[in-house]
Amino acid sequence: MNPNRFYTRTTLLLISSLTVMAGTTIAPTLPSLQSHFSEIENVGFWIRLILTLPGLFIVMASPVAGYLLDRGNRLRLLIPSMILYGLAGSSGLYLESVGAILAGRALLGVAVAGIMTSATTLIADYYDGPARSRFMGWQAAFMNFGGVVFLTAGGALAERGWSWPFAIYLSALLMVPLALSALSGPKKIPGITETIKTGNNGKTAADSSRLLIFIYAIVFSAMVVFYFIPLHIPYYLEKLANAGPTLSGMAIALATFCGAITSFSYGKIRSRLGYLPILGLIFGLMGTGYLTIALSSSYPVVLAGLAVSGLGMGLMFPNMNVWLTTEVSPSVRGRAIGGFTTAVFLGQFVSPFAGQPIVDQFGLVNLFGIAGILMLNLALAFVIWKKQILDSIMQVKKEPIVETVSVKTRSRKISG
Repeated sequence: MNPNRFYTRTTLLLISSLTVMAGTTIAPTLPSLQSHFSEIENVGFWIRLILTLPGLFIVMASPVAGYLLDRGNRLRLLIPSMILYGLAGSSGLYLESVGAILAGRALLGVAVAGIMTSATTLIADYYDGPARSRFMGWQAAFMNFGGVVFLTAGGALAERGWSWPFAIYLSALLMVPLALSALSGPKKIPGITETIKTGNNGKTAADSSRLLIFIYAIVFSAMVVFYFIPLHIPYYLEKLANAGPTLSGMAIALATFCGAITSFSYGKIRSRLGYLPILGLIFGLMGTGYLTIALSSSYPVVLAGLAVSGLGMGLMFPNMNVWLTTEVSPSVRGRAIGGFTTAVFLGQFVSPFAGQPIVDQFGLVNLFGIAGILMLNLALAFVIWKKQILDSIMQVKKEPIVETVSVKTRSRKISG
């Protein structure tokens, strides 16, 4: 199998887009769902739980998915996860009770954990160096564009009835034959004797513990703050400009679209800047965007702030994924990426609890102002104290340890 084939690359990108579909697809149908099940007590709570429940199960299932990935061929987890995704995700299409749909959404979360962890691990297995940076950027961009497409498609199908958006999840079943024909586990790539560096510094998971904690903490914090946008911007725009759902949706989609633009450019940016300076750029852009939102007096100015913050967030996933997969040994790569996935969705889950007390105490404007100031200070810290931060998290300093895995005849060196 040649990982540089267009067929293989396209399949990996399509599979990666499934992770974004999990939440965005049914968001437009929530009001219709609530009307359909209006006789149920506390129906508003249960309908919102349909949207958020997968995230909780992703948090719980991702470490298990990572462990299973490191135990054997990556496809043994990916393919069943895609099948489960299609069946569980489409549950609202043929189930008529909220309880049954919630059970399907819980299983969908388990499936997303398997897909997201498997797809990112396979990308790290197939590509290294600049090629990995470039493809991780493509992956993040495809996920961002996918969010816009699936949200739009879900809204269009919701016009036909509350159950129709659930049909989009069946697309995962169509991708199963693609995955089986285009992908293989890394140990089954024919004709190659791979010399694999166990990370840039020969690190095991224990050796990389400080770095992993740092990456997980940064990703968790970034997701907590970034999710202030979908959670609070609709209310902010309604108060500021009397904006309805359509204008609010366009504003949020703009941030996602701008994130896709910088994700596509990550490979070029990474060739010129190190991981920490890129983090400084990320939080500098996000902080500037949030302060712009806080100081805005009109809808267009809020759009400008959202665009700038989206440009920053678009670099977060590829930067942290490339750093993690470069430094951690391939033998524990699945578990490391499983932890990364947990940090992402735990941040999403915690965001409402972190932001709402600030809104209640200081107001929506100050929520974005406080977040913006904190992120700008963090950006300065990554630039000013770059050496000190690197010294504290990169705790193992020794010559690379090289493992040789014999597969067939010819040999090649894959740098972590």
